[in-house]
Amino acid sequence: MAKHKGRGWHGRLLAAALGVTAVAAATSVWTAQADTTGGRQPQARASAPANGPAGKVAADIAHASDRGARGVNITIDDGPDPTWTPQVLQLLKDSGVKATFCMVGTQAQAHPDLVKAVVAGGHRLCDHTISHDTAMDHKSEAYQSQQILDAERMITKASGGVRPQYYRAPGGAFTPYSRHLAASRGMRPLGWNVDTKDFEHPGVAAIVATVKSEISNGPTILFHDAGGDRAETLAAMREVLPWLKEQGYTFGFPVR
Repeated sequence: MAKHKGRGWHGRLLAAALGVTAVAAATSVWTAQADTTGGRQPQARASAPANGPAGKVAADIAHASDRGARGVNITIDDGPDPTWTPQVLQLLKDSGVKATFCMVGTQAQAHPDLVKAVVAGGHRLCDHTISHDTAMDHKSEAYQSQQILDAERMITKASGGVRPQYYRAPGGAFTPYSRHLAASRGMRPLGWNVDTKDFEHPGVAAIVATVKSEISNGPTILFHDAGGDRAETLAAMREVLPWLKEQGYTFGFPVR
């Protein structure tokens, strides 16, 4: 999985988050060590409860869809954002599509109304760390723990008690430690098969072409709803979603 580099917005997120993670470091590390029990939960519910992790899940990186071979997973990263997330939610509603929103902890904390709106729309939550540090796989386990567990806490609080069911490392910067830590908290590590590269503003036609040419690689498609102007993303999704339906795909969630 390619790492996204050169994102000034994420650099600012990292700087802003350093204070948050430093304060919570000891608590987060202790929690990571202490809370590792529980059995795997069934997948019937779209959202995990707030009262503790929803049991251990597999620690390998998920790509498959719970809808089988013709299933597609729409995943939306880096929000929530007050300008773009509501528009993405409306588009998904109009299209009858559910998605998985991989949220940055500080963004969720800043916009709890949007986190609740995502949950109310029947979508799933995913932990995308505190500061979107694409080099976190080269950082200490204590740092990785802060990034994952503090974001989990922020997202759960912002949602009103609904826990993230997945963990997506920024830029695919997974480590064995981070994968197993997330899994112990009931968050399945989540990858992607189709990187639309919408973050680079390649143009609507390029985003659409990427999905059409790469969907055969696997079902999980990566879009973004924050970090800049997402007008191209929205326009591309308006073309991509009906095209996928025309090809006989159905929309689901990543396996857990």
